[in-house]
Amino acid sequence: MPRSLLFAVVFIEGFCSLGAEVIALRQIIPHMGSSIVVTAPTIGFFLLALALGYHAGARVEEDYCALVARNFLAAALLVGIGLAGLGVDLFFAALRPPELAYLALITGVLCPIAWLLGQTVPILSNLLQHQRAGEASGKALYYSTLGSFLGSLSLSLVVMQWLGVSAAVALCALLLVLGHALLGTRAWPTLPAGLTVATLSVVANTWLRPPIETAYASYLVEPAKYEGAINGRAFRNNSSFASLIDESEPPQYARYIRHIRSLLLDDLGFRDRHILVLGAGGFTLSHREPRNHYTYVDIDPAVRGIAEKHFLHEAARGEFVADDARRFVARTEQRFAAVLVDVYSAHSSIPGHLVTREFWQATRRVLEADGLLIANLILDSALATPYSRNLLATIESVYGRCAVEVLQKKQVLANVVVTCRNGESPEPARLFLDELNSADFDLARSR
Repeated sequence: MPRSLLFAVVFIEGFCSLGAEVIALRQIIPHMGSSIVVTAPTIGFFLLALALGYHAGARVEEDYCALVARNFLAAALLVGIGLAGLGVDLFFAALRPPELAYLALITGVLCPIAWLLGQTVPILSNLLQHQRAGEASGKALYYSTLGSFLGSLSLSLVVMQWLGVSAAVALCALLLVLGHALLGTRAWPTLPAGLTVATLSVVANTWLRPPIETAYASYLVEPAKYEGAINGRAFRNNSSFASLIDESEPPQYARYIRHIRSLLLDDLGFRDRHILVLGAGGFTLSHREPRNHYTYVDIDPAVRGIAEKHFLHEAARGEFVADDARRFVARTEQRFAAVLVDVYSAHSSIPGHLVTREFWQATRRVLEADGLLIANLILDSALATPYSRNLLATIESVYGRCAVEVLQKKQVLANVVVTCRNGESPEPARLFLDELNSADFDLARSR
């Protein structure tokens, strides 16, 4: 085999192996979120399978090209079908709880891809017999790692951004089919098998792809029935309901949006005030609301255009900034009368860096002196789980006592609206005891 052809195959292996990992991390977000307890095991399992692939490839003694060609074709099928949006959704629809579906997807799709492609470098290094072993393996690893570098950047920053995740899946599958063809083996009917896998991959990622897809999320607008709605429609973000709207006058929105609008407009009487919304959703907080100035911040630069075209059917009110919520509140010099934190990458899944004490402290710097923090949280309605109690305690460690309102008390999971006033850092709370009761003194100094 010409060295240039061999290194091209190794480059494709590196490009597609790390590309499969990047795609898998993106595809599980709608179902498992993007927390470190999901991403770290995914990367760990991938590296373990890759190491086992290296070990398996080192033991191969013959039929080098034929074996790598079969591996590439099998990996192409796993990538093109197993990592397609439809394939991933089937895992999570068929298996419960979602943690079981996650394990099945990782061990049944991602790890086999890593194991198959991990064999490439040690196997094909045998074809560079005229070179020293160190030189042969070093050059092969160079082209493999170069492919991994370019694959991770180009797929995440170019292909997913401009063409969508499905295009990235199809590209990786087709490149593996190309690698299979370049090896020129006759062990399998190369042309029919390659064309079959390529066709299946294109179909799964073109005709069966999600209707609206970006690098950050998959969106869907569908009819919805809810109290008081006329021709209601729902805006779904990563398989989760993000916003509701209908055609009544005035329109009926999601319950938590109605609650927050009433708080700002009726209870507090906000007029001509600046309101920051972290997490755009369907832009319904400012819908047909001209009395205040709204600034939306969302990680997905395409979300405003998608919401206007497919959900609102009109222009969204307010300014839009495509940025990470934490980065924005850490850098902006603008101050707001109220900040609404409504950030979800999937149902009940807030990105981990947006629940810490440091994040809530950063929200204080963008509030006016008497500004208001409002957080829409999806928690258990009893507020009894460790996550609920610790998240509320984290917010109150920064803002002091906050109002906590559970909107759907009969449901297992409910919208919980937390409202906090900006001000001086709270002093530690003290308990009133029969032995040492400072209630009268505290009451007097609180007036």
